[in-house]
Parts: sequence; C-alpha cells; structure tokens
Amino acid sequence: MRKISAIGIGAGDPEHLTVQAVRVLNETDVFFVLDKGSEKQDLVGLRQEILDRFVERPGYRVVRAQDPERDRNPDDYGKAVADWHRLRTDVYEEMIRSLGPGERGAFLVWGDPALYDSTLTLLDAVLARGNVEFEYEVVPGVSSVAALTSRHRTTMNQIGRPVLITTGRRLQAGWPADVDDVFVMLDAQCTFSRFVDQGLEIYWGAYLGTADELLLSGPLDSALASRIRSVRTEARSRKGWIMDIYHLRRPTPHLAA
Repeated sequence: MRKISAIGIGAGDPEHLTVQAVRVLNETDVFFVLDKGSEKQDLVGLRQEILDRFVERPGYRVVRAQDPERDRNPDDYGKAVADWHRLRTDVYEEMIRSLGPGERGAFLVWGDPALYDSTLTLLDAVLARGNVEFEYEVVPGVSSVAALTSRHRTTMNQIGRPVLITTGRRLQAGWPADVDDVFVMLDAQCTFSRFVDQGLEIYWGAYLGTADELLLSGPLDSALASRIRSVRTEARSRKGWIMDIYHLRRPTPHLAA
C-alpha cells in the first residue's frame, strides 16, 4: 500500500519543523512539489533547503509538477475554486501514481495542513475517485497564525472571548458579531482599511519566518493603514508575490481576578 504524509513545515523558518516532521521526512522515499512559476521559486527553494538540511537518508526522489493556473478575479468565485481544485486533483493523482508499491511520498505543506490549505481536501478527492490506492497521515506544523502572534508577542484571544479566522473576502461583509479577535488571511484588498478609527488594534505580518519578514502593528488609524498598504504594495512588487496575514483586535476590559 502506498503511504502519503502531509507534513506541515511552518510559516517560513526551517526551524519551525517539529521533531515528528523531521522523523517523517527521513522515512520518505518521494517528495512531491508543486511548481507555482518563476515568481514563487522562493517557496520551492525553501522546501529544498529543508530537505538538504534535515533529510539524512540517501536516494530520495523529488517529483515536481506544474500547479494549475487559477483565475484570481472570477465572476463566480465558487465555481472558479471548484475548477481549480479539480485540476489540482488531476495533478495529485498523477504524482501519487508515480509511487512504487510500498513507497512513501510526502507533500511539504506551508504552515499547518489543517489551516487554509487544500492538501487534505485534494488527497480525499483523489481517494474518492478510486483510481489509486493509498493511505495518508497528517503531521501538524507551525501555522501562520501562531507565527504572527509569537512575532508580535501577543495572544490569539482575550480572556473568555472567542477568536475567528477568516478571509478578506468574508470580512468585506462587515465586522463579525460577538467576536473581538479576527485573524484575516488571503486579503489582497487590504480590507482592514474599512475599520480605521474604530478603536481596533492591528498586528500585520508578511513573509513570516523568512529573511524578508515584515511586521507592523499599533492602533488602526488611517496613517497605519496607509503604511501597511504601502509596505505591502512595495514588497509584492519587489518579490512578485506576497504571503501575509493580520490580526484585528477590539480590546476588551480585563476580567477581575
């Protein structure tokens, strides 16, 4: 039976790898890598750095495949994502099929495989097709949320209050009810700008854990919002891509001890 591991590799720092992740890396015969184009070779390079640094067993293979193009501004967002996932499922199926009987393959997943990543969904989709048999395990990793809070030396939640992790697209509908801490991912539109001067704090970060890491934080006023947009635009122009996340906090009174 083929075996697959979805290994969380953290938010950008190779030292985010857990002891479990290093062990599984050294039990793997084939590593699968999706090539996202020349602009994002940094992401491929980090994965190779991890293999060079932590894999001690000789003779492993790296299988690369081109990541299908995705429409970033579709008229029908749901359909566009479904079409993209179908094409990615085709790619995953072919890569897994390249494993020999009894071999172990692995996908090196940015952050944590369970948080805003499609790897587990795609593996389930391949299994549902029934064309190739395998079993898989998940190795957790340091998420971008954990990396952001640690770099800003803050917490995810306030005492007795819930936390929401969402996207910029969802936040455009307005501040969610009964939530004081909101983590926002996948927000090319800088939706935080609509909440300036409303008593919020923002903790923003990009390229977390890498040499290009950027961090900005403070009360969310128009000056800071403008600064974040400017820094983000310059960074994306310089590197050709950006991976960022932010935490919006509505401070609440501390509960009495």
